[in-house]
Amino acid sequence: MKKNLISVIILALLIVNIVLTAIMMFSVVGASKKTALLVDNIATAMNLELASGTAGPSVVVSMADTETYSFAETMTIPLKKTEGDDKDHYCVVSVTLSINNKAEGYKEYGSAEKLGSMEGLMKDQINSVFAQYTMEEVRDNQEKVKEEILDRLQTMFDSKFIYNVSFGDIMFG
Repeated sequence: MKKNLISVIILALLIVNIVLTAIMMFSVVGASKKTALLVDNIATAMNLELASGTAGPSVVVSMADTETYSFAETMTIPLKKTEGDDKDHYCVVSVTLSINNKAEGYKEYGSAEKLGSMEGLMKDQINSVFAQYTMEEVRDNQEKVKEEILDRLQTMFDSKFIYNVSFGDIMFG
């Protein structure tokens, strides 16, 4: 009789254990789904923020569709004076443009000859962007400067065939 009673108690404890495990599993699975959804939403938001905050290409262009145009000479650009500093500061930079040869506007403006004939206009846009910044601001925010140059060039050509601006050798003085 004692063995029977112990067996019944063990069976009852096993059933209680199974019921409590099932309850715990349902509550954990629900919470983990909510957590996974939250993490997914945060990752999506961060990805959007990172994509909008970079000067890199917003559109992915394959290397086969990419051409580059490098300015013939390095540019020496006067920078905005720093407050309290009467010295003139300059930036010496070589600029390269990444061009999508499949984009709209490429046939009209994208050839090296067309870009070469408009190099003076493009340099003026680049100079005017750099002139807004002090030496420290350019040094600390090169990506922002690249974005602004890219925006101005895309506006100038009324096309997005230029999709990236790169600085080669950049020196300050």
